[in-house]
Amino acid sequence: MVEYFKKRKAKKQEIIQRVKEDKAKRKERKQEITALPESERKAQIESDKLLRKEQKQERKQELKSLSRKERKEAKKEAKMYKKIKNRPRRIAGWSAVAALLLIVIVTTGPTVVSVLDNVTGKHITIDTTSTEAIKAREAADVVSEEIANEGLVLLKNENNSLPLTDNKINVFGSTAFTFKYAGGGSGASDQTRAVSLFDALKNAGVEYNQELYDYYMGLPELEEKTGNSDTGVVQVIKGMLSSGEPAGEPDITDTTLAQAKDYSENAMIIIQSDAVEASDVSIEQLQLSDEMHNLVEKVANNFSNVTIVVNAGNTLELGFVEEYPSIQSVIWVGTPGPFGTNSLAKALSGELNPSGRITDTYVYDITSSPASENFGDYKYENLDKAYLNYEEGIYVGYRFYETFYQGNEEGYNQTVQFPFGSGLSYTTFDWNIVNQELNSDSIELQVEVTNTGEVAGKDVIQVYYTPPYTPGGIEKSAINLATFEKTKSLEPGESEVVTIQYGTREMASYDMVNENYILENGTYQIKLGKNVHEIDSAVNFELSQDIVYQTDDATGTEYKNRFTQSENELTVLSRNDWEGTYPSDEDDIKVATDKIIERVQGHEYNDDVEMPTTGADNGLKLEDLKGLDYEDPLWDEFLDQLTVDQMINYVTDAAYHTIEIEELGIPNTVLMDGPAGFSFFFKQFEAGAYPTEIVMASTWNKDLAYKMGETIGQEAKAYGIHGWYAPALNIHRTPQGGRNFEYMSEDPVLNGIIGSGMAKGAEDQDVTVYMKHFIMNEQETNARSGILVWSNEQAMREIHLRPFEMTVKEADVTGAMSSFTYIDGKWANPELLNGMLRDEWGFEGVVSSDAVFGFMEPQKAITSGNDLMLDILSVTKNRDLLEEAYDERPEAITVGLRNSMHNALYATLKTHIFN
Repeated sequence: MVEYFKKRKAKKQEIIQRVKEDKAKRKERKQEITALPESERKAQIESDKLLRKEQKQERKQELKSLSRKERKEAKKEAKMYKKIKNRPRRIAGWSAVAALLLIVIVTTGPTVVSVLDNVTGKHITIDTTSTEAIKAREAADVVSEEIANEGLVLLKNENNSLPLTDNKINVFGSTAFTFKYAGGGSGASDQTRAVSLFDALKNAGVEYNQELYDYYMGLPELEEKTGNSDTGVVQVIKGMLSSGEPAGEPDITDTTLAQAKDYSENAMIIIQSDAVEASDVSIEQLQLSDEMHNLVEKVANNFSNVTIVVNAGNTLELGFVEEYPSIQSVIWVGTPGPFGTNSLAKALSGELNPSGRITDTYVYDITSSPASENFGDYKYENLDKAYLNYEEGIYVGYRFYETFYQGNEEGYNQTVQFPFGSGLSYTTFDWNIVNQELNSDSIELQVEVTNTGEVAGKDVIQVYYTPPYTPGGIEKSAINLATFEKTKSLEPGESEVVTIQYGTREMASYDMVNENYILENGTYQIKLGKNVHEIDSAVNFELSQDIVYQTDDATGTEYKNRFTQSENELTVLSRNDWEGTYPSDEDDIKVATDKIIERVQGHEYNDDVEMPTTGADNGLKLEDLKGLDYEDPLWDEFLDQLTVDQMINYVTDAAYHTIEIEELGIPNTVLMDGPAGFSFFFKQFEAGAYPTEIVMASTWNKDLAYKMGETIGQEAKAYGIHGWYAPALNIHRTPQGGRNFEYMSEDPVLNGIIGSGMAKGAEDQDVTVYMKHFIMNEQETNARSGILVWSNEQAMREIHLRPFEMTVKEADVTGAMSSFTYIDGKWANPELLNGMLRDEWGFEGVVSSDAVFGFMEPQKAITSGNDLMLDILSVTKNRDLLEEAYDERPEAITVGLRNSMHNALYATLKTHIFN
């Protein structure tokens, strides 16, 4: 073993040197290209790109000629190279936190008081001890376990090995004692009531090997950690300090193994990954460590019925389960909240029949997606900013794999292990389309679902569509999720007719050339799938001529391209030329153009406005406006009463609360994280705790999503909370995203349906829902120093904006949280926050920033549509910035402040505080 580590260290040093040399060559080449005349530059870029693609193909051919052992070693070396190349990202993340701590240390005077108030939560007054609060938590616990039950996914079950026949099991691995109930950061939740895995097994009547348990508990490096949970900020710092290496695993002795074999042929191993806000996940953390692989091998070679449990919010590489025939079953539990262990134990015993479906594509190699080519630490050489190119376009997740491998089943099966939407049951179901109505307005199917097995269970009908595609035309995925429905629990032999309906318009594609949405004529295949790849049946919808949509269906606002100002040279992936357009970070010219620099550093103020009235005495209180429309004239009379100082104080001091303005009847409000149950980043308090959003989405249950939001809303009222920083609607762009546990899936429609259900449930309880992070916040590396995200309009509209649009229109949300990202070269982009969100979609309500960092300037925010600053450390600084901006541009700043107050107070009036 010592020799192994010596060799590994030597190989690592060799690769580090190679990375340095390659980096120097790339820099030299970029300088050469930058120095060329513009007319020659593009040709050289294309020439270099072609050369790299040829080299890549040569490497692939070389790999094929190697033996399996040599190929495995070569792939391992390639992954180590990529990891070392992208290593700066953890350092970058830690630097942001170090900068924050430095601010706290050097701050003096009134700012210290402000910082301490924000960090200690002194201004947040909630009551978690009342009878109503206790009842609300009890209700939350019931819903939490219901979500965990329905979110559990059975991915493999050879020979019906589950449920267990003798209810005895050996639990191997230290991971059983460090079960992951939730993620870390703002998406963390209260785990003080968490049920340990071993208590859950007892509860379900499953006997576990006590001697094996005692062996692990006797190891000095191991202790059971059930119910222990740090605050969000501590989790973030721990995550940033971690090495990015997978956790080790203690060895198992031959004696212990023999005793376990005598106990039962059933064995279970839990595999995990760590993920936390502010840190992305390394490729190695999504693979088995050498030590864990040794444990799997030992157990698989000694037991006939092995179950692997996936306890992770990120997509792991699971190819190893096919190496051993004895691995009969795989169960995905995600990060299932405090009662998820109960769900797992009940699934083992047969008390629970799994009905969840995965929300991501599981592939053998997580780097095989095009998005993974542009993930990591990328910085401009002439601009103090990081950037990220979304060169994959619309081909995220299954949209890539199903389109790229269309007609190549062998290639698909070698790449994809578990398709998006996969999930098994202990029973079987038969589907029969009993009625269909397909027209230019709506697609409606009635499907009779019959339980043809021997135990009760629920089924999920997934509806996809395949649109007509013209090579060289608008980009279209070979298949897209349209909607889904989940049945009630059906007894053996019982049937239910499920009605499935969605608008035909929802199949339209965005045409960037003509700046509209279009349903192109041709055949649309409407498919009923067990998952995205296993299609049960299909019907055709024929469209004889194009249908063009020029305006938004909700507001009538005319469509236009809104994000085209960057002139950033992107090669966006196209199915018309996979090889010529496949992403590569080697293509980057890391020199920001003058236009990019100007957009990042500049800001357009609207100085052509009249100075509004301020400080008037009109005798109005906020409650006098309750029930009035956003555009009601009385709002102007009320807003005329606000002074500039009052408005500046209000918008800058808005971290987890808004301040009171007593003389105008404006109350203090309390705003809380998080997507898996209420939490405060800096201190713990008792609250309902739910599975993370990925598990909520894996239920594929619309009613349960609404129920979660409703229960959280009821808890908010019991505590005196008025705003909820959730749901999180960003997609899983790659498996490495540090907040994937906090987000729902790789698919925008699934995110939109589940997210809008959660949002509507809470909004119906008169709680302001701050859907987040608006938009394209799918990477933690460099996020908190401001990262420029480049994409194209079609991908932004169809993938990244879609869940937010659905939630605005279906849940009528009154709040949003903007992201850290610079969209099209602008943080707090006015085309995004005013043009898209408010004008095009018709959103009426408040936009808060995410936690404020140095690049997020309030004067730019309030004149661009971002109303509140979630300001933890820099309230005084941001007040000063607004006052300076007011001195220079009094009209523009006053109008911006007034609009922000209007938006924020309109949302406040809709909360339960005024009931």
